Amino acid sequence: MASKDYPFEWRKEEQLKKITVGERKPHNAPITLEEYNSNWPKLYEAEAQKVRSVLGDKVLQLEHVGSTSVPGLCAKPIIDMLLVVENSADESAYVPFLEEAGYTLRIREPDWYEHRLFKGPNTDINLHVFSKDAEEITRMLRFRDWLRKNKKDRDKYAETKRRLAQRVWRHVQHYADAKTAVIQDILDRAELGK
Repeated sequence: MASKDYPFEWRKEEQLKKITVGERKPHNAPITLEEYNSNWPKLYEAEAQKVRSVLGDKVLQLEHVGSTSVPGLCAKPIIDMLLVVENSADESAYVPFLEEAGYTLRIREPDWYEHRLFKGPNTDINLHVFSKDAEEITRMLRFRDWLRKNKKDRDKYAETKRRLAQRVWRHVQHYADAKTAVIQDILDRAELGK
């Protein structure tokens, strides 16, 4: 049964199955958030070095994004990484190299900027792959940079995350989707610089 607060979570079940590579296992639990950990940037750097060594000049841009990239912000202890390649739809250009190094392709979203997501072999990461001109790249970086310098919005986002994290979520993606309104609100202010 769908939650009356977030009815979208059951309607998207088929969509989640469609974009998932391999088996999708339900989360069925609250979300674990940790206070900011100064080790997160070091984990990112180690993974970034590995990705660069595997892909070489196929890496057009590689960034630490998401909550673990924002000092002072609570986060799921998963390092989000943004990898920009020439054409993320051309999987033959990068997927085999990442898989050979132990990365696992888990999400394929051709209808959303040709997004691909990999999990790491050693560190718990979400490696988001986009093509060089995808609008989502600018959005992710704007959100990160704004939260790094705007304590009021960083605190607002943390409060929202903590409140939502207490619920039982069938899939972690449902938790992410539930944050959409506050993220857009913050992005709107970031775009205006206010």
